[in-house]
Amino acid sequence: MAVIPVDIAGRPYEVRVGAGLLAELAPNCRGKLRKRGVPIVTDVNVHAAWGAVVEKSLRDSGHEPHWRILPAGEATKSWDELAATVNWLLGLEVERGDHIIALGGGVIGDLTGFCASVLKRGCHFIQVPTTLLAQVDSSVGGKTAINTPAGKNLVGAFHQPSLVLADLSALETLPQRDLLAGYAEVVKYGLIDDADFFAWCDANAGAMIAGDSALREYAVAHSVGAKARIVAEDEFETTGRRALLNLGHTFGHALEAETGFSSRLLHGEGVALGMVMAARYSARRGLMPHASAEHVAQHIGDIGLPASLKALGLDCNGAVLVQHMLHDKKMDAGTLPFLLMKGIGQTYLEKQVSLEDVATFLDEELAR
Repeated sequence: MAVIPVDIAGRPYEVRVGAGLLAELAPNCRGKLRKRGVPIVTDVNVHAAWGAVVEKSLRDSGHEPHWRILPAGEATKSWDELAATVNWLLGLEVERGDHIIALGGGVIGDLTGFCASVLKRGCHFIQVPTTLLAQVDSSVGGKTAINTPAGKNLVGAFHQPSLVLADLSALETLPQRDLLAGYAEVVKYGLIDDADFFAWCDANAGAMIAGDSALREYAVAHSVGAKARIVAEDEFETTGRRALLNLGHTFGHALEAETGFSSRLLHGEGVALGMVMAARYSARRGLMPHASAEHVAQHIGDIGLPASLKALGLDCNGAVLVQHMLHDKKMDAGTLPFLLMKGIGQTYLEKQVSLEDVATFLDEELAR
């Protein structure tokens, strides 16, 4: 098992990465589960796959699981589910010193973490991510949120977990599409500031996705370590360092919004295509070589992720996609900074970007 510390000032915690952690959930949470009853928020798919394993681990240690089983999918990150889940937790008489377990992917982690942040002005929670995307990204760093009609993740809070347990066994039950969507957040760390890791992805991504256990542990642990370092430097995204983690997200969230935050385009797929757009737009501005941008596009396409805007079959133009971007959380005094690249592993925050130029670029990509 790999153990990665997240050194948040005053609130450090561990991310444990290995196989079999769900079967050993109670021992891994020793000292954090104060009461017999343990509230667990999950979705219907994860409960079907792993509910019995978690239930046995808790009951064998003298605990009684209390399950809240939600619909799977992005629509669950809503005001209605937030309110209903908070009321459910209040009904269980959860106290500020108790721990809520978030068992699932990014949707469950985000919703549960936000519930924990507001319940009695803040209680504890444990992230038990079951998707590759959640293991390498959303479960670490304390960003919690729900979606609104205005856009994705616009209502939320920074609220760090007490522990993250990333069981690699859970990846074995993931559909291939979800596994690939999670890979987008792995290769992102190479594109941000680690060209050597991008080269590792070039060489090993296929075998890792196919199921090589050693490669999976390395990919998850390395990604978590990269995110932990950035979060420790800039927990609340005030210096701009943490903003680098949003590479591909400005383009990606606009595409998710245009497709209705639906299964038509998964979040990781949007991020993958968003990174292709960021690379190509950077090359269009003369910031990075066109060959490097196409290397990014080819890598993402070859692994099985979307790398072409035209292939989405959107019924809109660039201006419509830019309109979605105006709801981006990075908006500052009416200006939208973009994460662009000077090369592979050389991402930076650019504050001087014309949205009209972005719309023109997107029109070109839609016709490409």
